[in-house]
Amino acid sequence: MTETYLDGNAAAGALRELFAVDLTSALGRCNGCGETRVFAESRLYVDAPGMVARCSNCDSVLLRVVSTPTDTFLDLRGLTYLRVPNP
Repeated sequence: MTETYLDGNAAAGALRELFAVDLTSALGRCNGCGETRVFAESRLYVDAPGMVARCSNCDSVLLRVVSTPTDTFLDLRGLTYLRVPNP
């Protein structure tokens, strides 16, 4: 079975709705392996009710986003930090 995923850039639209900045250029450290990379390098899975970003190094879950008609749930526990550049 072949896995289908996009790179982290595909999350730009959904994350832009929640944050006033483009998070795809932010640096994040994976809580699983400690690798620090630009979020755009993550693997983004969208074939579910929401989206899941995984570390391109160790495949740990970095971020989950699920939207309902009334709320958006954002889980960032797979990131030790997300460093967003100032404009």
